[in-house]
Amino acid sequence: MKVVFLCGGIGKRMFPITEDKFLLTFLGKTLLEHQLETAKEAGLDQFLVIGNPANMQQIEQITRTTSGLKIELALQEKPLGIADALKSAESLLGGDIMVVNPNDVFAVSAYARLLQESQENSADSYILGYEVKDYFPGGYLAVDSANQLKHIVEKPQPGQQPSHLVNILVHLHTKVGRLLEYIENAETTRDDAYECALDNLAKDGYKTKVVPYADSWAPMKYPWHILDVVKYFLDSSQPHVSASASISEKATIESKVTIGDNVRVLENAVIRGPAYIGPNSIIGNNVLVRDHSHIGADCVVGYGTEVKNSYIGDGCWLHSSYVGDSIIGKGCSFGAGTVLANFRFDEQNVRVTIADEAIDTGRDKLGAMIGDNCKTGINASVMPGTRIGPNSIVGSHVCLARDLEPGKIILAEPQYRVLGNIAELDRLGGET
Repeated sequence: MKVVFLCGGIGKRMFPITEDKFLLTFLGKTLLEHQLETAKEAGLDQFLVIGNPANMQQIEQITRTTSGLKIELALQEKPLGIADALKSAESLLGGDIMVVNPNDVFAVSAYARLLQESQENSADSYILGYEVKDYFPGGYLAVDSANQLKHIVEKPQPGQQPSHLVNILVHLHTKVGRLLEYIENAETTRDDAYECALDNLAKDGYKTKVVPYADSWAPMKYPWHILDVVKYFLDSSQPHVSASASISEKATIESKVTIGDNVRVLENAVIRGPAYIGPNSIIGNNVLVRDHSHIGADCVVGYGTEVKNSYIGDGCWLHSSYVGDSIIGKGCSFGAGTVLANFRFDEQNVRVTIADEAIDTGRDKLGAMIGDNCKTGINASVMPGTRIGPNSIVGSHVCLARDLEPGKIILAEPQYRVLGNIAELDRLGGET
């Protein structure tokens, strides 16, 4: 069995996060490394990773340091979807394959369920179906009474779903040649030739078994989904404090907390887990880190800062700030008094406008989403759900309530008046 990781696409909805999703770091490892480990735990050891020209070097670096696995690489020249990715690697596909989207996070049981079903049944393909209660912007599965696939509906309008089963891209195929044949003959103007091929196969009597899956699943389609992935990894982790970490006797460490090498936690700091502090970071005096916060390597969280349920990338600096339910890229610096607000006055869900469409995030608490290498001045405020593009600056005293494009500076520039001083004050400040 060969596991095929699809790493050649581009996350069009993840702005301002520009890093490929599978290259984001959680608990000190890229998501791709976590995915390899999960599959290995399920007994799988042969892999094919399909990347693109922009990320292939990083994929090679990751796979080169992975031991105990046989990993092949293939190049997808352009991000033209799953079908194009499989055609790009056709010469490396042989025998049974498992096609996987490594940007979705799921438990080992996802692999185990498919493997078990393939051993006990005689279908041609097996795909995971996850039952959702609320609308999810993905592919929905129509099945018959025996859980055989009848039809896939890609991103139906809310209320028009054919079922409550969402397609999770963990698919096992036993007849790859036939799948590729149908991919080649699929007629579509979108990048959904793979889904069209599965649809046409089902119509022609090809048996695709939909396998129910109910364990953990954290898909990443929008930047705020990073917080779900953080929660998954922190809840699954075991607490650990590196022997090289320096923690003040006056600091408080509570619940499930992971603290990396050479971390310094100063007096009166409180870290209330689940939480992660990356190597070489400093947690300053009177800092509060709580509720599923993930702080990367080489960060300085300075005096009086509170970080709540947030993801902070490597190399960030904060001082006397509030960071609530936010996603922050690498190399960011926040001036003293910066506030990333996370809660609307009307207590409604936070909505984010993407491609001229207001998306309901499903969260009543969501702060800022900030790209790499951004800065804020003193006393800057950013309103809930606001996105700031990479390499941008929010000036001192600005209250930012709309998205800021990459490479921009926004300034308050108040118009002050300068007058002559007519007040005469006692030298001693009062009566003697």
